[in-house]
Amino acid sequence: MKNALTKTCFYSALLASTVSMANTKTPNVVFILADQWRGNAIGYLNKEPVQTPNLDQLAQEGIHFTQAVSGYPVSSPARGMLMTGRYPTKSGVPANCNSQTAPYGVEMSKDSRCWSDVLADHNFDLAYIGKWHLDAPYKPYIDTYNNRGKIAWNEYCPTDSRHGFSHWIAYGTYDYHLKPMYWKNEAPRDDYYYVDEWGPTYETNEGIKYIKNKNGKYRDASKPFALVLSYNPPHTGYDLVPDKYKVIYKDLDVEKAANKPNIPPKGTKHGDFFRKNLPDYYACMTGVDHEIGRVIQSLKEQGLYDNTILVFTSDHGDQMGINDCIGKNIYYEASMHIPLILSWPNKLKPRQDSLLISFEDLNPTLTSLVGLQTHIPKEVQTFDLSEQILNGTAKEGLIQPYFYVDFKDFKNGWRGLRTERYTYAVHAKEGDIIETVLYDRLKDPYQLENSNSKQKEVSNKLNKNLIEWLHQIDDPFITNF
Repeated sequence: MKNALTKTCFYSALLASTVSMANTKTPNVVFILADQWRGNAIGYLNKEPVQTPNLDQLAQEGIHFTQAVSGYPVSSPARGMLMTGRYPTKSGVPANCNSQTAPYGVEMSKDSRCWSDVLADHNFDLAYIGKWHLDAPYKPYIDTYNNRGKIAWNEYCPTDSRHGFSHWIAYGTYDYHLKPMYWKNEAPRDDYYYVDEWGPTYETNEGIKYIKNKNGKYRDASKPFALVLSYNPPHTGYDLVPDKYKVIYKDLDVEKAANKPNIPPKGTKHGDFFRKNLPDYYACMTGVDHEIGRVIQSLKEQGLYDNTILVFTSDHGDQMGINDCIGKNIYYEASMHIPLILSWPNKLKPRQDSLLISFEDLNPTLTSLVGLQTHIPKEVQTFDLSEQILNGTAKEGLIQPYFYVDFKDFKNGWRGLRTERYTYAVHAKEGDIIETVLYDRLKDPYQLENSNSKQKEVSNKLNKNLIEWLHQIDDPFITNF
């Protein structure tokens, strides 16, 4: 009996040691980025009638950040902040990368020190699959449909500008979701290809190949890995989604979904735009949700799920007519509020969390979570919130910034900040503040009334906070005050 007990104790200790080693092993990272996904559009929240069963489950297994926002709700600027950890006046990407902004040098420099560079320098294998949108188009433009109009959008990313991503299947920006195009690995600029498959499905297939890594073909199996899957849907081109997802919403009660005070009535330009596109917008989301489920299943089958930091988020939301606006580069919640779910079963217990976290904060936060906190570049401006995530604690005085930068003159445009209750922003032109908005989202959740003149004490306090913040980040906009 004594020997049996001794053996039992030995094997128990061995098991505990093995679990402990597994829990301290460097985690992998799978970062799933869907473009233009509103923060309320997660099925289990019951705020929008969209079906997202896999994200619902992920939210039950991880942390769902209910107050996450994009500090600059436009594609390239948001991605530039994410990659560099620097705000748009410092990131090199103060506007969308296209032929209009190219003469002003709007693109991410190959000399930028990105979170992916840090991971690559510390034994991570990295892959990027999908939309990139951080390079300026130049003549002769790539001969794709979105480079043939007045503005050229799409561009190749040179191999020396990929910031540590060694496995590469990507494009600049290209919205024909049912026949996407890509550059692969070492292929030169003129050697791109098209795929007769919905973009998220193809990209997921390639991502799963990377995860499974059959015969060591796709990555160094001795290293931890970081995989970015950057899906374009539900970005515009809403209708370019497989019919099997469209049919799910063929009987959607659009009028019921539109029965909110910030959605214009039927028969108006923006009200009709919302009603027309909502079913396909949701179809794209349900399709992307299906692909996310496949990724999760692959991680579980390979025994990787528990020690993988899995992130799902979006670079910004989508007004789609809400608050009488089309697009996203504005301070309304439909633009700024984004989904953010983070799972890491080995370390994190499931919860909803109201931490004031911004999309761009994921740069230093993820770097810290994988154990490289001391290697965060000194020029990073965004917040490392890893301690709050690991411990479930709040962070006092946290700023959620709002930017809409005039790429020709950084002193112009919009700057603002968002708190748990208020959204505050000021508009400047040629040295003068010409507009100020304040929304009390507790009393006015649909942002129908600018309460700046009614809540002067609040406005003055937030204005003071904004000025302090602009000084801190050395933003030229400060000259307007």
